Amino acid sequence: MDFDLTPDQIALGDTASELLGDLASLRRVRAFTESADQFDSALWAALLDQGWLLVDTAESEGGLGLGTVEVAVLLETLGGHVAPVPFLSTLLTLHAFKLGGLTADVEQLLAGDTVGCVAWSKRVDAVTARKVDGSWLLSGRTDPVAYAPCANVAIVFALTDAGTTVFRVDLDALGRPARESAMDVTRPLGWLRFDDTPAQYVGDSVIADVLLDRGTVLVGAEMLGAAQAVLDMSVAYAKDRVQFGKPIGSFQAVKHRCADMLVDVEGMRSSLYWAAWAIGAQDADASVAASTSKVWGADAAKRVMASALQVHGGIGFTWEHDLHFFMKRSQLDQLTFGDATFHRIRLAEQLRRRVEAGVSVI
Repeated sequence: MDFDLTPDQIALGDTASELLGDLASLRRVRAFTESADQFDSALWAALLDQGWLLVDTAESEGGLGLGTVEVAVLLETLGGHVAPVPFLSTLLTLHAFKLGGLTADVEQLLAGDTVGCVAWSKRVDAVTARKVDGSWLLSGRTDPVAYAPCANVAIVFALTDAGTTVFRVDLDALGRPARESAMDVTRPLGWLRFDDTPAQYVGDSVIADVLLDRGTVLVGAEMLGAAQAVLDMSVAYAKDRVQFGKPIGSFQAVKHRCADMLVDVEGMRSSLYWAAWAIGAQDADASVAASTSKVWGADAAKRVMASALQVHGGIGFTWEHDLHFFMKRSQLDQLTFGDATFHRIRLAEQLRRRVEAGVSVI
């Protein structure tokens, strides 16, 4: 059995890399971070024009008819460029609307008229919802939400008597939060605060789990792209940086660092694309695969970024070096939709239920 990407999937990644090489070069990303913009509107328009939001939409619905693996390919490419666009958050919002049958919202997103954000919190009761006179009201405060300061609509996970439930909140009506100071300067973050805020019901705990799995895998794809880019940067620097008359890459300690980074990146890739396939195929192991990929990916990404700082030496610790864009983006991605500890617990609970039911865990 061939577990590699297909030629078409590789070609998709190459085409995406070519587009982002022009519109999301590190020089352009740095210029963006020095502006007051919330996201790169020219790059966002180009992605919409290329139909990126339609990648996993059925051909019968006007999409490209591809799957989650292809979406992961695109997000890996975006992560490798630390592209400042709300693709991941808007795509997840679109998927939530499809699951909830919110046709009008789907059409607005696909038309490019709406930017979405997704508010998931590690603490399950960070946001609660109650029904009053037939209407849902939200209370509480979310974890920091990427693109909340510029989004038109938010998908919010909230706790109800029936468990974790998914809601739609109109940020155009509610008002968007101010942009918070954040280490990741390539995308805006904001806290969503609710005080009996009206919300529209989207889906129950089953849909919440589906969205969590998908969000976990897709943010992992972005994290993988950043890790691969940092590995490439480190290897190139180790070849060019000369110390004691030799490239530092010739020293055993540096060689071992780079070799360890490669092992971590390839481990991230294997677990990530297994999870992306499982979600796209609606496999029974989709949730197990999603949590496994985040456990491996979050820990590995942390090691890769730490090793990259060591290989780059003093220059790697300065904001003037591009390494920091990837490191700070990765640090946020490691926490988004649950860190490694959260997913270890989630994975253990999933496997325990199988054991209790007398089902094999393998």
